[in-house]
Amino acid sequence: MKKIGFLSFGHWTPSPQSQARSATDVLLQSIDLAVAAEELGADGAYFRAHHFARQLASPFPLLAAVGAKTSRIEIGTGVIDMRYENPFYMVEDAGSADLIAGGRLQLGISRGSPEQVIDGWRHFGYQLAEGQTDADMGRQHAEVFLELLRGEGFARPNPRPMFPNPPGLLRLEPFSEGLRDRIWWGSGSDATAIWAAKMGMNLQSSTLKDDETGEPFHVQQARQIRAYRAAWQEAGHARTPRVSVSRSIFALVNDMDRAYFGGRPDADHVGMLDETTRAIFGRSYAAEPDVLIEQLRGDEAIAEADTLLLTVPNQLGVAYNVHVIEAILTHVAPALGWR
Repeated sequence: MKKIGFLSFGHWTPSPQSQARSATDVLLQSIDLAVAAEELGADGAYFRAHHFARQLASPFPLLAAVGAKTSRIEIGTGVIDMRYENPFYMVEDAGSADLIAGGRLQLGISRGSPEQVIDGWRHFGYQLAEGQTDADMGRQHAEVFLELLRGEGFARPNPRPMFPNPPGLLRLEPFSEGLRDRIWWGSGSDATAIWAAKMGMNLQSSTLKDDETGEPFHVQQARQIRAYRAAWQEAGHARTPRVSVSRSIFALVNDMDRAYFGGRPDADHVGMLDETTRAIFGRSYAAEPDVLIEQLRGDEAIAEADTLLLTVPNQLGVAYNVHVIEAILTHVAPALGWR
């Protein structure tokens, strides 16, 4: 295990039981948590993006703010729903945020998860082409985004521009060198993991994937990672890819931990993600550190990955989530080979 970071869904609710009762709370607390995680020595601060929900949505203002407040920690998403994205505008946003962060962005993109509303991407101005699915459209937007990140000129300059142009065709600006190699695809199946490898993207695999074999979640996810790496090698890419998995992991080191997460044995869950897709949801882990270490050593997908993202209960507030991260980094992570 080379890197450990956190992944926040950025939930907020006006409930008095929540420490994040507004969008303002979530945004400012997300910045504070990233700063604190960097101080603890964590490797990454990642955020989800969901539209039409009381959660983090447009990620780039947040990523830029975190980039300006930190100096070392990786800053990423898990994931941006490409069905909603204009790849051209996204290149400008991503380039700006990455330059502010000094080249620390690790952008997770994907087709996206089940939506809060019906065909929400239609409200953003997108329509499906004849015979196209929304998944096809998401991958098409991703392909355009990746091509633009190469930084090659494609637009004919105006012969009488407002400002002087460099010679040749123009690219989108600002351009951030190296960002193309820091794009990840959030994959829910073996097939999309293989596609991501062929496209030269890193792999993000979460706590949810298609149930393709009936085996335990971590076994299926480990097989997915191995299929991805084999496809990467076959594609002949020059660099070494990165792979992350996310987990809900809580080290029970005090009474508050035990009150929140103790005494709740968990297991994988199987259900229907939509009308046709049978999905498997990976278990959560909550135990005393020594027990937790042995449980995590048996997780085949964690062993296969180079990056572990800890999903954090952001509504419990910054202070408690700092404690959650610190407990893992102090009592669990070194035994798994971190640092």
